[in-house]
Amino acid sequence: MGFRENLKAELTYTGMKVKELAQLSGIKKQTLDSYLRENGYTPSVENAVRIAGALGVSAEYLVLGKKAHKSELNASFGPDMRLLIQSIEQLDERNRKIIIKNAIHLTEALK
Repeated sequence: MGFRENLKAELTYTGMKVKELAQLSGIKKQTLDSYLRENGYTPSVENAVRIAGALGVSAEYLVLGKKAHKSELNASFGPDMRLLIQSIEQLDERNRKIIIKNAIHLTEALK
C-alpha cells in the first residue's frame, strides 16, 4: 500500500476526521484532501512527518507501510508514556479507538 491507502487506513482506525488531523498536524484540510484523492499528491517529507506525528505512527509506516519495531518507538518515550502505551495496547480495538479519540479531544481542549 502507498501513502494514500495508509493514511486512509489510519484515519479509519483512529476514527479521526480530516478536519481533526488538519488541526493536530497544522496542515490545511485542503492539502490533506489532496493527499487522499485518487491520483492525489504525495506529501513532502516534512508534511509526512507532521501527519505521522498527529496520528501517532511513524512516517516510515505511512509512506512504506512498515511499522517501526516497538523497542525503537518505546525507547524515545519516558516511563509514563511507556506505561500509558502498554495499558492502551492491552485493550480491545474498539476501546483502544475510544481512548485515542478522547485523548485527542482532551489534548485539544487543554491547548
